[in-house]
Amino acid sequence: MKSILLFITITILSAFQLSAQSVTEIKGKVTDAGNGNPLAYCNVLVEGTNIATVTNNEGEFSLKLPSDDARLIIRFLGFMERKVSVQELTHLNGSIRLSQVAFQLPQIDVLTQDGAALVKVMLDRANQNYPQEEMLMTAFYRESIRKGRSYVSLAEAVVDIQKQDYSSYKNDAARLYKARKQSDYTRLDTLVFKLMGGPYNTLYLDVMKNPQILLTEQVFTNYRFHFNKVEYMDNRMVYVVDFEHVPGVEIPLYSGKLYIDAENMALKTAVFSLDLSDRLEAVKFFIRKKPFNAQVTPIQADYRIDYIEKDGKWYYGYSRIELGMKINWRRKLFHTYYYSTIEMAITDREKSSENKAIRFRDRLRSDVIISDAAAGFSDPDFWGPYNVIEPDKPIEAAIRKIKKEVEKN
Repeated sequence: MKSILLFITITILSAFQLSAQSVTEIKGKVTDAGNGNPLAYCNVLVEGTNIATVTNNEGEFSLKLPSDDARLIIRFLGFMERKVSVQELTHLNGSIRLSQVAFQLPQIDVLTQDGAALVKVMLDRANQNYPQEEMLMTAFYRESIRKGRSYVSLAEAVVDIQKQDYSSYKNDAARLYKARKQSDYTRLDTLVFKLMGGPYNTLYLDVMKNPQILLTEQVFTNYRFHFNKVEYMDNRMVYVVDFEHVPGVEIPLYSGKLYIDAENMALKTAVFSLDLSDRLEAVKFFIRKKPFNAQVTPIQADYRIDYIEKDGKWYYGYSRIELGMKINWRRKLFHTYYYSTIEMAITDREKSSENKAIRFRDRLRSDVIISDAAAGFSDPDFWGPYNVIEPDKPIEAAIRKIKKEVEKN
């Protein structure tokens, strides 16, 4: 994983824009019908379009639609797909309950039980399953930073993405359309924790486009794969394959789960974590600069990438990074803990063309730090017709708290 964090010691458009007059905004919450628990990272799609979003940690979502006669498709691994019209959602007071799939475990052959064999077929069919044409996408990006349990910084942006085809060696490009950020520097001491790379961090998690992260030529040498179980999603069977790195490898590697669609053997979801047991090597993954009087130790590095299937092709849909750092200060008794969440969801997409391509001068740099200059969270119309992820409840509370601190100054 490339470097994505920066420590500095200081004391302190889119091709899919809708007409603002025609936008209908809807909100909802997706829960487990059995126990009432919220379903996080649930796919919410608009039938017949490329508009989509994901639910947040509380199972909540919001969508801005061109009309109020649309129908939503709600999908979550292990649950029955559900379709709900906007009118029906209103009658349900925004509450959508999904039922778990009850199915009889199919007969599993010997090949299927070989986790490595499943992964090999998945890789062999990559050119068939993933787009071989350039796409232009609209995405919502968010990064948050906590010091201990308190949120101290939140940045959000709408970005345009020029997504290269999956057989190309070209890197994806991003263009910033709108961004806002607010920070409570009174809680940051003399250390400002900044994230370098912005949307490129989440794009880089596309392991089918960027196999150098996980699916390298040495993947079967570096990792052991084990068939775990069968799940169902959208009436489709999904193989769950566990993987772990072999012992004795000198560089930090990963462990986690791969969710492989049984029909076309495409990777649907990957959830994995970086081995942080070798602290000195792990630090190289993240830290670009740090205070001379501080020792920085990574304590968490969790990753998730989701793909969405449409018309037989699987498209990048959502990715999330969760990081944790412990700061040991010299001549100080207590440690400081910082946690950061970085996520991006594709909200629309279309085929790219020469006249829609992102110009080189408009592209974000790969080492970008999302600007502190922002319109502020007090503007309810900041995003206009653009789709965003519904904020988590802790984030909403953090915004209010940060605004109060800003108003005092």
